[in-house]
Amino acid sequence: MTTPACRPSRAIAAAAAILITACSAETRETPADREVPETAGVDNCLLLVWENQADPDQMFDRANDTVEGGAISCATGTSPTQYAQAIQAIRVAARSGDRAAMLDNVGIPLLYLDADGKRRELRDPAEIETVFDEIFDPEMLRMMRDLDLQQMAVENQAGGYFGLGALWLVPEGPGQQPRIVTINRQALNEAAVASSAGLAQSTDSEQ
Repeated sequence: MTTPACRPSRAIAAAAAILITACSAETRETPADREVPETAGVDNCLLLVWENQADPDQMFDRANDTVEGGAISCATGTSPTQYAQAIQAIRVAARSGDRAAMLDNVGIPLLYLDADGKRRELRDPAEIETVFDEIFDPEMLRMMRDLDLQQMAVENQAGGYFGLGALWLVPEGPGQQPRIVTINRQALNEAAVASSAGLAQSTDSEQ
C-alpha cells in the first residue's frame, strides 16, 4: 500500500472521525450480556451518512459497504452508492477518452506522483489540463477503464484507493460523491509488478 506521505491531502478526517466515534460509541454502550450483530457499528455509520443524502439507496449501501480495509461508510464518511457512481463516471471518461468528463471527476488540489515518486500538488485546473496527458497516460487510463467497487480498499480518514494507492478517491464532504485526489504512477508501476509476480507464481503452482 502507499506510504503515509503519498496519501490524499484532502481533509476528510473530521467527517470520518465523527462517524468512527459514533460507531465506537454504539459498541461501548451495548450491555455485555446483549448479543449484538456484527453489522451494528457499520449500520450506525450508514445512518449518519444517509442523513446527508436526499434519497440514499439503502439496499445497495448495506450490500456493498464492506471492502478491504473496513466499511466504506465508516472510513470515508460517504456511501458505497456515491463511490459506485464516481467509479462509473471515471470508467466512462477513461473508455471514451473524454478529457472534460475526466477533469469533472478530479478534485482540487490534485496530488500527483510521477514514476520516480516526485510529488506535485496541482491547485489550478488549468495546470492539471496542461499536464493531462502525463497524468492520465495509457497505463493509468487502462486501470481506470476496469475500476470496480469491490476491488477498492479503504483506509480510515484517508479515503478509498485502487492499485496499491495508484488512485485515491475522497469525498468533498459527508455523504458526497468522491473525486480523484491522488494519482500515483510509482504505485501503479508497483501494482503492475506485484500482479505479474502473482500471475507467475500462480502459473508455477499449476504446473
